Amino acid sequence: MTKSELIKKLRDMTQAGVMDAKKALDENQDNLDKAIQWLKERGIAKAAKKAGAIAADGIVDIVIHGNYAAMFEINSQTDFVAKNEHFNNLVSQIKLKISEFKPTSVDEVYKIKLDNGSTVEEEMKQLIAKIGENIVLRRLVVVEKKDNESFASYRHSNSKIGVLLLLSTNNVDAEVGKNIAMHAAAMNPRFLNKTQVNSEWLENEKKALRAQTIKEGKPADRIEAIVNGRVNKVLAENCLCEQTYVKDPSKTVAQYAKQHNCDILTYIRFEVGEGIEKKEVNFAEEVAAQMNS
Repeated sequence: MTKSELIKKLRDMTQAGVMDAKKALDENQDNLDKAIQWLKERGIAKAAKKAGAIAADGIVDIVIHGNYAAMFEINSQTDFVAKNEHFNNLVSQIKLKISEFKPTSVDEVYKIKLDNGSTVEEEMKQLIAKIGENIVLRRLVVVEKKDNESFASYRHSNSKIGVLLLLSTNNVDAEVGKNIAMHAAAMNPRFLNKTQVNSEWLENEKKALRAQTIKEGKPADRIEAIVNGRVNKVLAENCLCEQTYVKDPSKTVAQYAKQHNCDILTYIRFEVGEGIEKKEVNFAEEVAAQMNS
């Protein structure tokens, strides 16, 4: 059997990565059984098997350092693990390294070396093996500012929602920035303003509103005017700048910002697990299947 065939077979048996499988074989003179044991002892085989599990819980965190800001989401399979001391210790280490190295992608974060000499990816595999759940750095978004601009952010107390903003001035009151970020966390706008609305989403909304208006039996010559009015209402509900400011309904969020001499230039909101299709588990069936196996 060639080396490439051995690597493929070892990967099929353990679900380990290519480089991990190659290293295991190199360390054990291409002995397959010993390579499997080598992977198991290092938790790599176990971690790899967990890598396919859906991780839809976890936490969101934010780093602001000088003109660099980043928001990231690290997922676990359950909220129990998201509150685990080892999980949160790893998140804290990653946060410090993001602040230090200022990565711009998830791949860059995975390659960062922690203080113990392991990369973030290696440390994560070890923790997966230890706690028995999949853990993944799902996403990272980076915003850079100019000297005359400022960041504002808010992270909800349960660490499940985070908001990062870029404001047009560097002398805005920190409380004002936090208020806008808290509003965004609570009201969950889809877009910053009307100019940034996704065209496909908008067309779908228009189609749905037009169908609804026709079904209501409105006069044919009034259909488009009614639809346009309803579209404007939908935009006002889904665009941060056009939303009614929760603490003062007499003005929009943009007007509140302008009152304090700033504009909102960038808006990003993360909520843990959004967009991930969670697998519904029948625990009775799962236990029965495990007993039968």
